[in-house]
Amino acid sequence: MAHRLTLLAVHAHPDDETIMTGGVMARYAAEGLRVACITCTGGENGEIAIPELDTPENRARLGEIRASELDRALDHLGLIEHHWLGYRDSGVMGAPENDDPRCLWQADLGEATERIVRLVRTIEPDVIVSYNDFGGYGHPDHIRAALLAKAAFERAGDPAAFPDQLSGPAALRPWTPLKLYELVTVTGHSRGHRVMRLVREQGLAALPTLVGVAARWRPRAERARSRVASAEGRTTTRVDIGPWLELKHRALAEHRSQISPTHPYLALTTRERRAVSPTEDFTVRLSRIAVHPPEDDLFAGLR
Repeated sequence: MAHRLTLLAVHAHPDDETIMTGGVMARYAAEGLRVACITCTGGENGEIAIPELDTPENRARLGEIRASELDRALDHLGLIEHHWLGYRDSGVMGAPENDDPRCLWQADLGEATERIVRLVRTIEPDVIVSYNDFGGYGHPDHIRAALLAKAAFERAGDPAAFPDQLSGPAALRPWTPLKLYELVTVTGHSRGHRVMRLVREQGLAALPTLVGVAARWRPRAERARSRVASAEGRTTTRVDIGPWLELKHRALAEHRSQISPTHPYLALTTRERRAVSPTEDFTVRLSRIAVHPPEDDLFAGLR
């Protein structure tokens, strides 16, 4: 079969895939490209956002709940292939869960790299997206996911890396992805520029949107989540997701254990989100082809 252009998103927990790349996944799936997602952990230690759901029974089976939420979210985004890397949630940095031998933070990096290289050779992505070296906001699992995505980008095409994968009845072949992107978290600074652009373009007509955004914006929490927008540099690529924001909203709503209906991700209307954050933004981390920023397509140079 002829190779289809393929996007792979590497994420830490269920819900990260939709929050951070739901728009581009929905867009490229709708365009007929192949889209895949790897979730590194089961998210067993996430906080349950809705108080009535935060029961001992649900806490004990949170990994199962989040897996079901993930399945439903991906159904909204389109035809998305999903793979688990198979580790346990490590909890936030400094938490006792960091020491769990089953968690991603404690995983043997050689073994974890072998797992993700196997998946990359199976999926054969042209483009991989994940986090920056800080994991976006310093979560242990995000840091590890970024490290593993980079390792797979560098090693999946090397026949000397994990040669056992390349022989036997289920033999894979070396596969060399061409572009590795890291996510750029929306910071207060970039949000400010978008709001100013909205005012310039719409004048007083923008006022209802601005009031709605201001009422739901928590700048201190947002700055904490986005201390480092990009470990390596500036935004190079802004992908328009406006037509797919409604699908992203529906997918986010499926992650009920993690995102309450009043959370800013859900509280903004589609119109407000389109006005303030109409793109998902990335930085080219590594590329084996020439890149010419600014880009508006993760597959720029590959089509």
